[in-house]
Amino acid sequence: MNTYPEPLVMYETENTPYIHLDKEQEIFKIGGKALPENTQVFFAPVFQWVDQYIENPNNKTEVAFSFEYLNSSSLKNILILIKKFDQLHKEGYDVVIHWNYLEEDEDMYEEGLGFSEEVDVPFEFHEFHDFPKN
Repeated sequence: MNTYPEPLVMYETENTPYIHLDKEQEIFKIGGKALPENTQVFFAPVFQWVDQYIENPNNKTEVAFSFEYLNSSSLKNILILIKKFDQLHKEGYDVVIHWNYLEEDEDMYEEGLGFSEEVDVPFEFHEFHDFPKN
């Protein structure tokens, strides 16, 4: 029996980020613009997927965040998500957060830096010249 949660793929829209979470393929990517009308409704399936993943995680989890824009309520939800991965890290699993940002986007770098200071999970910062497309 397959013990993996089914992959979660949500396509990017004008106001919502792309989400690609796939335990079997070891893909954990979230990015784009995050300004959904109702962040609780938008992020609910993401939290549900991650909670299910945490019950039976891979030995190593590398999560890539690549945001062009985050509104304030999305920032709060991303922090909740990062804290879920931080808990996994505290339980002894190998977890790394990759925070990707455009080189001229000092604000997005600062957001990632702020997140990294609130958790113990290791952050790696990656600067891009052009925003990566999925």
